[in-house]
Amino acid sequence: MNFKMTLQSERRKFLIQELLRENAAGGKTFAPKGAAEEKQFLRGLMNIRPPRPIGKSFLKIQDEYLREETEKKGITELDSLTPIQDGIYLWRGDITTLKCGAIVNAANSGMTGCYYPCHNCIDNCIHTYAGIQLRLDCADMMEKQGYEEPTGQAKITPAYNLPCNYVIHTVGPIVQGKLKRQHCELLASCYRSCLKLADETGITSIAFCCISTGVFMFPSEKAAEIAVRTVKEYKDETGSKMEVIFNVFKESDEQIYRKKLG
Repeated sequence: MNFKMTLQSERRKFLIQELLRENAAGGKTFAPKGAAEEKQFLRGLMNIRPPRPIGKSFLKIQDEYLREETEKKGITELDSLTPIQDGIYLWRGDITTLKCGAIVNAANSGMTGCYYPCHNCIDNCIHTYAGIQLRLDCADMMEKQGYEEPTGQAKITPAYNLPCNYVIHTVGPIVQGKLKRQHCELLASCYRSCLKLADETGITSIAFCCISTGVFMFPSEKAAEIAVRTVKEYKDETGSKMEVIFNVFKESDEQIYRKKLG
């Protein structure tokens, strides 16, 4: 076993022990065996942890651990991508490994991340690899706001341990039953709000996930149509030089976006 693997294993075990120590019943908790099981267990513990302060030693080890894990997955630089249109890119991959100005998180109205252990939604993935600071930051922001985040708006936070600089959080519309005009208008508002906030912050590149198309049940093809149209309209209307990456994870979504982008 090489030095890096050993060091990561020690970091992981430390983080697990510290998170269990917070829990009064920690001694009775399931003990993982092997690196893969430990990684899942640590992720689950981070996912369910409420937003509360923790010691500097934990954060130091956590940051080192998460950055090493992301390095191992492989970081994709925006400069390595080829635009599909002027200033517009299509990229299929893990958004938590993309190095650009900002990535967009499809958040829920509580805005503090997904608490379901190891859930595969983008909200969970982003909060996992950013680190627990992101949840703390979001909780503080929401406490000051005093009410749940409305659909179609946007908030910005640092990205902490992600390779991008910022995370822009937006709550997309939930489609239950028939798709309505209001759903489409709210989804367009998500894209427009994120672009406007990025421009106001001085960000020059932004990566959009497929907002609302997962558990929020917005039809993928219509969502892609709205995403592409809204981005192009915003750039035309404002003269924004923002570089926009449409990030997809599934092959079917990649095919949809290729069709929409020509």
